Amino acid sequence: MKSYDIAVIGGDGTGPEVVQEAIKVLEAATRKFSFRLNYTHYDFGGARYLRTHEVLPDSAAAELRKFPAILLGAIGHPEVKPGILEKGILLRLRFELEQYINLRPVKLYDERFCPLKDKKPADVDFVVVRENNEGLYTGAGGFVFKGTANEVAVQESINTRRGVERCLRYAFEYTRRRNKAKKLTLSGKTNVLTYAFDLWERAFHEVGARDYPDITRDYAHVDATTMWFVKNPEWFDVIVTDNMFGDIITDLGAMIQGGMGIAAGGNINPAGTSMFEPIGGSAPKYTGQGVINPLAAICAGQLMLDFLGERTAAEAIETAVIGVVRQKLKSLAAGKMGYSTTQVGDLVAAAL
Repeated sequence: MKSYDIAVIGGDGTGPEVVQEAIKVLEAATRKFSFRLNYTHYDFGGARYLRTHEVLPDSAAAELRKFPAILLGAIGHPEVKPGILEKGILLRLRFELEQYINLRPVKLYDERFCPLKDKKPADVDFVVVRENNEGLYTGAGGFVFKGTANEVAVQESINTRRGVERCLRYAFEYTRRRNKAKKLTLSGKTNVLTYAFDLWERAFHEVGARDYPDITRDYAHVDATTMWFVKNPEWFDVIVTDNMFGDIITDLGAMIQGGMGIAAGGNINPAGTSMFEPIGGSAPKYTGQGVINPLAAICAGQLMLDFLGERTAAEAIETAVIGVVRQKLKSLAAGKMGYSTTQVGDLVAAAL
């Protein structure tokens, strides 16, 4: 029997609650498809930081490298200044574990929950591949005369040929494996960001023409991308973009697929440790109430199984989630589902 060691970071707020339901569904999948998941739990997050004044131990990355995958609940604590945990845990792990791809499927399961008029599941089914280790999020830059009337703040976007090309190659390969429209759209801002996106655009066409002639290449400015997400989401198959733009457009993608309650993502190192998470926050105001939607965490578990090669099990979880969304839930919003957090987990596990 195949066995996989999984690191689990429940994190803050409602994170542990939704991770518990994800594990419930994953365990149902392991029983049905005959493989094993061995979990090691870590307490990284706001509560630990407040107790120890240490965001992440220096040994954490090396220890987590022993696992093929990490299942993450949420990071963000109301008593910790914004940015400390996000940069000290999320960004640090993404960078140190070289999770250079952020993968965000955007898929509508039920038209009742789509805010776009007359759009159905067939119209909202695309994937955003976001570069996850470079751009504005490297932290390059600084202040001069901070706190004075002459203050200057500089934030630099770092784009390397190596980083851009490996992201593009992943996107081309993913588009080929997805095998739908076989169209890859580069979302950028070539008319203004004439250095960074000149590199992106040249690499996009050079790599595509040479190694992926079967994939149709397309380009859209990022502002146009947000417009077409709303007006014609059916135009998209796979989108590739930089770190900042990907961060922004994937939240819009979450809304058109039904909200944060259903949106999951993966931080991927194709040859190393990858981390899977619901993309919503820790939602501290709902902590302990049993009302948060666990489906995004369950879908994160599904993405994790796909990454591990357990694709039949992953497909079965998605099918179960779709059935529960369409047949059982009144809403995808916290407190409005018609069921508690644990009951939704039970429904998906039973549907498997």
